[in-house]
Amino acid sequence: MITNIGIVAGDIWHYLDEHGKVKLGKIAKDLDRPRDNILMSVGWLAREGHVILEGEGPDYDNYDISLRT
Repeated sequence: MITNIGIVAGDIWHYLDEHGKVKLGKIAKDLDRPRDNILMSVGWLAREGHVILEGEGPDYDNYDISLRT
């Protein structure tokens, strides 16, 4: 499981490097990965300080995510 989270985190990082700031829901749709894996991987990237999450409320699909520069 940890390996899979790391792989998906890498996919997210490369996606953000190519596309810039996007909605979290768009990443989940475009990467075609299970939502749980996307959220765990985003959490990993956020904990490591690699991404910025912006948004409020319970609907995580509407959060903006971008790479920290």
